[in-house]
Amino acid sequence: MTASLEALRRCHLAVDLGAARTRVYVKGAGIVVDEPSAAAVNTRTGALIAVGTFAEQMTGRTPHYIRVVRPISGGTVVDIEMAQRMLRHLIGEKLRRNLRRNLRLRAAVCTPHEADPLAQRAAIETMVGLGARRVELVDTLVAAAVGCGLPVERPEATMIMACGAATTQVAVLSLGSIVRAERVPVGGEAIDHAIVQHLRQAHELVTPSQSVRPLQLALSGGGLVQDGPASTEVHGRDVATGVTRSVQVDNAAVRRAIRTPLTAVLDGIGRVLRDCPPDLVADLADTGIMMVGGSALLPGFDDMVRTYTGMPVHIAERPEMCAVRGVGAMLEGEIRPLVLDPLA
Repeated sequence: MTASLEALRRCHLAVDLGAARTRVYVKGAGIVVDEPSAAAVNTRTGALIAVGTFAEQMTGRTPHYIRVVRPISGGTVVDIEMAQRMLRHLIGEKLRRNLRRNLRLRAAVCTPHEADPLAQRAAIETMVGLGARRVELVDTLVAAAVGCGLPVERPEATMIMACGAATTQVAVLSLGSIVRAERVPVGGEAIDHAIVQHLRQAHELVTPSQSVRPLQLALSGGGLVQDGPASTEVHGRDVATGVTRSVQVDNAAVRRAIRTPLTAVLDGIGRVLRDCPPDLVADLADTGIMMVGGSALLPGFDDMVRTYTGMPVHIAERPEMCAVRGVGAMLEGEIRPLVLDPLA
């Protein structure tokens, strides 16, 4: 459940723990951390070698005694101790000293919609390890809706689609609350996996872990639609011989491979719309769907959703930053709640 606006205004910092990136907002200072959720550890000594961007660059390039870990999966902390160590280094010693001076430090943390009690407890323990005396939980969908400027407090329907690295969340909001929501375990990582599997099966090519994202960018001319370049050159390792070689990948085949996991996302949108009251669905015919999250930038994804639903589809400005911007606006007191006075 999302904390009250009054409780959030008393918080000093907010953290958006994403599977791909971690972002930290400090009240009065804005966003101070925007780094990949990765940490490199020496398995012999247990020492933390690198965090953030440098740790992500080390993926697939380390000796056997160095392991790159991701303590956050799908917005849920799966390794509390490593998440705490990663956050401490991302925030930096100077900011940590300033935060420790506050003996009643309050923190807010974004959690997925309807996160189970264990996931909520893990998020709270992570923030307590940073010195927080009280932790408020904020629904990621509500924070993202506020961050992209949706009028969530009004008595009309707004629909948001949060496209993350590990999951996609779809929700309809009205009067500041979530009316119906669906969480689909498909995100940017599933799209990466579909591309890797296609290259292995169709071309017997194993690609480095860092080369799949550039392939998605190469599709920017056409994305999931028919227009654009016919092929893209990809470098990798031959499955049989182990030597390096390059192949020309048919972009149409890659688009078909990407469409397969995205079908589950479209099914989730359909379930949300079917379970919503008819009056709210009628509102959505005009307002449409707002897409947020890093995976919303996949070229052609919005056209695919628009074709499936028949509704307007919009991509938020800097969609990957909407959740942390939204919870930051709540901390700064920029959001005014809708007050419904009881009738006498």
